[in-house]
Amino acid sequence: MTLKDIVVFSGSAHESFTHKICTHLGLRMSPVRISRFSNDCLQAQLLVNVRQRDVYIVQPLVAPTQDHLMELLLMIQAARSASAAQITAVIPHYAYARSDKKDASRISVGGRLVADLLSTAGVDRVLTMQLHAPQVQGFFSVPVDQLTAMGTLAQYLRAYNDNAVVVSPDFGNAKSASTFARLLGVPVAAGSKRRLGDNEVVIDTIVGDVLGKHCIVMDDEIATGGSILELIRQLKAHGALDTVVACTHGLFAGDAVERLRGEPFIREVVTTDTVPAPSGWPELTVLSVAPLFAEAIDRIHGGKSISKMFEGIDPVYAPPKGQDELF
Repeated sequence: MTLKDIVVFSGSAHESFTHKICTHLGLRMSPVRISRFSNDCLQAQLLVNVRQRDVYIVQPLVAPTQDHLMELLLMIQAARSASAAQITAVIPHYAYARSDKKDASRISVGGRLVADLLSTAGVDRVLTMQLHAPQVQGFFSVPVDQLTAMGTLAQYLRAYNDNAVVVSPDFGNAKSASTFARLLGVPVAAGSKRRLGDNEVVIDTIVGDVLGKHCIVMDDEIATGGSILELIRQLKAHGALDTVVACTHGLFAGDAVERLRGEPFIREVVTTDTVPAPSGWPELTVLSVAPLFAEAIDRIHGGKSISKMFEGIDPVYAPPKGQDELF
């Protein structure tokens, strides 16, 4: 198979990101028509032939999340009914990953439901980045390739590793923070966080030494920024010098931009382009992970290993000893 057998479509959520992927692949983004009827129903029409071709549909699940999810499902169904050979949903940010468990009576588990919807629509594979929790990958009945932005973020943040410590906002993200600290060659600390409500958290203390240190706060996603600002309050109390805040998915919902920009203890905020960057924040540093997605698409199309891309970055992706990328 050659790259001419690949067809890449984009939903309306983040077209510029899809353009970057196509540029790295040396392809043109194929056109799609998304229309809305008077009764508010959506319709998707793929405007190129996909018969027996390898189709990739790029759509992060960002606000308005339900519209963008429905667009994705409709495009998958259209490709399936048009006899595509293989359909891969490229979802840089899988929003429903946060709904991953039954932690209250009679509560929905959206992460599993959306995975089932994608399979029902006809997807063959999902390509995503940094799921909120590892178990979400098990919700899918189709193969899921999960990329990591750790290498991209670490390469940029090495400029800050002098007298630094990586800090996780909570123990749930401590394993990823430890891996990130290893890449930077610095120690790790974590906040002891309790969630009181959907948008209310309390961090009681810091586990680890941050006294007189430059802190690199690492999280998978920043939505309202409440956890980050609560963590910063504790870092100040424990004698830290300042912070650099880094995340993979910079959603910055509500008044997060104003709250984070207005915090003098933050030297810089660094994120990736898995979701569109907020307007009116020129000092925000956005690193592109489109080259990683382009390489992953090329490897999927050619039947090569995805984990090979991240050997030496994250132990999760390391193959067993003695096995090469054929396995």
